[in-house]
Amino acid sequence: MSTQKNAERRVRSDGERSRNAILDVAADLATVEGLGGLSLARIAGVTGMSKSGVFGLFGSKEDLQLAVVDRARETFIEEVVVPALTAPPGRDRLLALCSGYLDHVARRVFTGGCFFASVASEVSTRPGPVRDRIADEQVAWVSLLADNARHAVEAGELPGDVDPDQLVCELSTMLTGADIAFLLRDDPAVLDGVRAAIEARLA
Repeated sequence: MSTQKNAERRVRSDGERSRNAILDVAADLATVEGLGGLSLARIAGVTGMSKSGVFGLFGSKEDLQLAVVDRARETFIEEVVVPALTAPPGRDRLLALCSGYLDHVARRVFTGGCFFASVASEVSTRPGPVRDRIADEQVAWVSLLADNARHAVEAGELPGDVDPDQLVCELSTMLTGADIAFLLRDDPAVLDGVRAAIEARLA
């Protein structure tokens, strides 16, 4: 009986590893070719799996896309959010979040830059579960920045006349712009310049 259970656990573990490996490849591919290009057949071709094998793991193209978004979210949290949580709430954490975003882009975790910045414009005019999931992640990111901006103002770390929402709008625009410019020019100086600008804005 225990042998059977061990075998079942190995099968589940192997399946989970295969699923995660596919999602990592698919998330990277999405930043280059778009979420719309993530068909079961395309992923099967890229990963060397059979189409039926990919179908068995995800079931449909939409299920695959949603799973890719979730995987990209996990990566973003691990790469950007978690390290920033070591900084105290407020200005320091806000700066750490922005810096972590730029580091994430600089390391080319995804070939096409930040996953969510890459796919946002693609899905913005396509109503449905995938668009809603991307929008939820964007709202969560902005809310995280705004919470720390408000904390910084309330703690006197930023001038009292600073509007946290306006500040976050500026920071978000700078981060996304840095992502795009870095990809176009392949020049780390772009990120360095934006990093310095953000530090000055939060000084």
